[in-house]
Amino acid sequence: MLKEFKTFALRGNVIDMAVGIIIGAAFGTIVKSLVDDVIMPPIGLLLGGVDFANLFILLRSGTPAAPYASLADAKAAGAVTMNYGVFINAIIGFLIVAFVIFLLIRSINRMTREQEAPAAAPTTKECPYCLSVIPIKAARCAHCTSELPAA
Repeated sequence: MLKEFKTFALRGNVIDMAVGIIIGAAFGTIVKSLVDDVIMPPIGLLLGGVDFANLFILLRSGTPAAPYASLADAKAAGAVTMNYGVFINAIIGFLIVAFVIFLLIRSINRMTREQEAPAAAPTTKECPYCLSVIPIKAARCAHCTSELPAA
């Protein structure tokens, strides 16, 4: 059983998948930083200085009681909140990742289509009498010796 597991774990597909997951996790942190640090501040500025990460609905006040200036203050006080601003950030991050993956797959599909060679011209044909495969330029069938019509 250990030998089977070793064979399974060292397959190319499993190793490729592991590398893909690790690269994906690193890409996820880059996208999170892009959304939180680059994209959301200008959007918040355009919407009147709103910081989406600090948009929340207070469900139950903590100690000290509300109001809280930020989500961090509410969490520090032990308040129960619904953090819809963080959810908006997550949706924007997802859309960015989905768009980048779409562009990547699209470019891979284009490269694959370009690399496909056109079908080669046939080099054989069937004898109309015995249905054997013969060279396309043959004047007689090598199997039944029938004279073949000119093509």
